[in-house]
Parts: sequence; structure tokens; C-alpha cells
Amino acid sequence: MEKQELISQVNQVLADEFEAELDALTPDANIKDALQLDSLSLVDMVALIEEHFSVKIQGNEVGSIKTFANLYDYIYDRIAK
Repeated sequence: MEKQELISQVNQVLADEFEAELDALTPDANIKDALQLDSLSLVDMVALIEEHFSVKIQGNEVGSIKTFANLYDYIYDRIAK
């Protein structure tokens, strides 16, 4: 999968699930702010990403994924292997 295709899919899944505007999901945007996530919603987002993209996000790695660019890179690195 090309990275741009992955970015589009991630954005669409998250925008649909969390009722966010696609234009708010920019690479530099903070995930929690853009999607208005609290801690419980953050867990839901991780589960959603894991299910849709067949990747496992370790609990200790969640804190390092702050922006959408971090998330795209994380998923892309795991599915490219």
C-alpha cells in the first residue's frame, strides 16, 4: 500500500468514527485535539486502528503517537514489514 493511500484510509476511518472533519486531520495536528478524544476514546481509536490495519500498538508506544504524522508513520512501518 502506498503511504498516501494509507493516509487517506486512516483519515477516513477516524473521521467517520469520531465525526471529525477531514480537513482537520492534518499531519501536524494533535490527534487528541483534532478528534476531541478523552482517555477512553483514545483506547477506542487504538482498537479501531488495530482492527482496520491489522497492526498492534503497544501500550507503551501510544504516548509517543501524538500527531497524525506519527500515526501514519507507525502504521506504515508496521504494514510495510
